[in-house]
Amino acid sequence: MEYHIKDINLAEKGRLRREWAFMSMPVLRYIKERFSKEKPLKGIRISACLHITTETAALASTLKAGGAGIVLCASNPLSTQDDVAASLVVDDEIPVFAIKGEDHATYYEHILSALKHKPHITMDDGADLVSSIHFIALGKWENLEKCIVDWGRSISEEERRELVSNIMGSTEETTTGVIRLKSMERDGVLQFPVIAVNNANTKHLFDNRYGTGQSTIDGILRATNRLLAGSKFVVCGYGWCGRGVANRARGMGAHVIVCEVNPLRALEAVMDGFEVMPISKAAAIGDIFCTVTGDINVIRKEHFLKMKDGAILANSGHFDVEIDIKGLREIAVKNRKIREFVEEFELEDGRRLYLLGEGRLINLAAAEGHPSSVMDMSFANQALCAEYLVKNHKKLEKKVYDVPQEVDNEIASLKLKSMGVEIDTLTPEQERYLRSWEMGT
Repeated sequence: MEYHIKDINLAEKGRLRREWAFMSMPVLRYIKERFSKEKPLKGIRISACLHITTETAALASTLKAGGAGIVLCASNPLSTQDDVAASLVVDDEIPVFAIKGEDHATYYEHILSALKHKPHITMDDGADLVSSIHFIALGKWENLEKCIVDWGRSISEEERRELVSNIMGSTEETTTGVIRLKSMERDGVLQFPVIAVNNANTKHLFDNRYGTGQSTIDGILRATNRLLAGSKFVVCGYGWCGRGVANRARGMGAHVIVCEVNPLRALEAVMDGFEVMPISKAAAIGDIFCTVTGDINVIRKEHFLKMKDGAILANSGHFDVEIDIKGLREIAVKNRKIREFVEEFELEDGRRLYLLGEGRLINLAAAEGHPSSVMDMSFANQALCAEYLVKNHKKLEKKVYDVPQEVDNEIASLKLKSMGVEIDTLTPEQERYLRSWEMGT
């Protein structure tokens, strides 16, 4: 079995951490039990480009229990938990290509290893795997890294077409990836159906809000050990992730300022009790800044120049593009790593700005990512959507689909069951009333 990880001897530590995480993932346990009996993924090859964490390991073992052959690579150079990668290789015999802190070239070498698996289903967190497949199929070599270009050109045109035609469909975990995929659909280049797992109610209402909220604050605190109470905490973006971060920061006593471009979200932030203003104004008064927008250059050079001495910059959006790191380096007279995950940039007038986790996902760069109990629902969506694609791919068009409502409802029901919570059911009379337009008061 081929794999590329940091240290195989870390497997025992990873095994224990996986055991601890799986205790808080009852929905995935229910699914794994059924998958083990029914084998709905028998003979299906899955390539997954996800954060290699204890929770992802639970998903991978569930897919394998369902009969799938699975290969994993990292969706972020700083998110891999090396002990978990080792445990997956040793304990589950699942090929893993991921090393925490891997450089740019290695990151794409690992994506290439997942492509060579010739998957029937892909799973993405940011759409790097799917976009690479499409660039190869379309011959858009200028958009690819050298290792993938070399491989793509070494195989025949027929093999490149087969790489796409072999795929039943894909799933996408995060907001940024869904944005990219919908753009591909809009441009008419999407070559197979994709299920936007991120859009499931049992994903974004919980994972994005509670998971990102808690784990982002966790990452910032682990990296800095700064007190949030009394600080001015600026959140750029008020989507579900931004809502979570803003509320968790407020819960720790911070004065939270929200920056938005969407008037409805800005209005919601105001009605939720937050101060709202443009980043150009917030830059001068913020102590800690956190971007969660999915867009590029949200905090730029002109904003850095307004910031107070000691301002802290963090990102919890998928890619390391939300903070203009290049612009920050251009205006800095010197920089140094002052502590793990903290880089100090000194400006010409002596002010110092602090960038956390190289501008990458701070909740995974400096902490452990989302709590297992919330990832339980997110990865239950991944597992059940893989099963759905196997059963229904021939009926699906080359589009981005939301998670089927029946899958969303099943996961919510399983989660309630695991919590010992019972709910009401409609009586036949109530069902008739809701279906009828003739029944009035």
